[in-house]
Amino acid sequence: MSGPTVLVLAGGLSHERDVSLRSGRRVAEALRSTGVDVSVHDVDADLLPLLDEVRPALVWPLLHGASGEDGSVKDVLEMCGLPYVGADPRASRLAWSKPVTKTLVASAGLHTPRFVTLPQSLFRELGANQVLSTVTSGLGLPLAVKPSRGGSALGVTIVRTADELPRAMVGSFAYGDTALIEEAVDGTEVAVSVVDTGDGPHALPPVEIVTDGSYDYDARYVPGRTEYFTPARLSDEVTAEVCRVAVQVHRTLGLRHLSRTDLILDPAGQAQVLDVNTAPGMTETSLLPQAAVAAGHDLGQLYGAIVEAALAQS
Repeated sequence: MSGPTVLVLAGGLSHERDVSLRSGRRVAEALRSTGVDVSVHDVDADLLPLLDEVRPALVWPLLHGASGEDGSVKDVLEMCGLPYVGADPRASRLAWSKPVTKTLVASAGLHTPRFVTLPQSLFRELGANQVLSTVTSGLGLPLAVKPSRGGSALGVTIVRTADELPRAMVGSFAYGDTALIEEAVDGTEVAVSVVDTGDGPHALPPVEIVTDGSYDYDARYVPGRTEYFTPARLSDEVTAEVCRVAVQVHRTLGLRHLSRTDLILDPAGQAQVLDVNTAPGMTETSLLPQAAVAAGHDLGQLYGAIVEAALAQS
């Protein structure tokens, strides 16, 4: 295809900078393979002058972590009068906060593990030992401790004994001053990507994730650490259910163009929503591209269709 000039934003200053750069390169390569005029730029002091000079037809922010997923870059693009791929600022802010996301999906009738959200200041005010003892009494073990915002499993720890909880909290607070502590559900981990190229959101084949230990940052981005089954080894009925849940999450949060919902199927077969990504990774090991290929999509054609859909909505 030929047509609009697309500017891909990749990099930034978050902990996920490297993943963003790799995502940006992969999407740009795929779009170029179909004839799209695309360039890649970092998020730095040169960006606003560049936007003013070049005035691209569309911006595709492939930014992971703060600023990229919290809606702030989208706010700036809207003030510049530039259309872009992805959720608008309001929806981005909702999905960026894990506690808000979990509250909204639960209100929509979906399932998510029980959780509490604790700021670091509360530990100083009430005493760390007393707070942690109350947490383990209230939620039981095992637990998943994670920053209330952020992605790529940075700062995430699975806690199986009470003695492991203090170190897990320190690990989480290294990435933000508020931690989300939730029941750690044992089961089959599945990621379902959703795309909308103008005819409404639809789910791509679920990806089943099998890893030795926690599905942490290293397991996500170092080839060989994790085994993926695409499509997931699920019955037709369960596959349809996890796809339904992912599309409902996408709609509930008011997302656009693409998203990825991470779920776990508990021993009873119930799909529990763990997290939602408004800017899914697009690297060579990322889940949305794997699912798209499994569905028979050419990545360049699919990304081009997302570009056309975003332009049509501008």
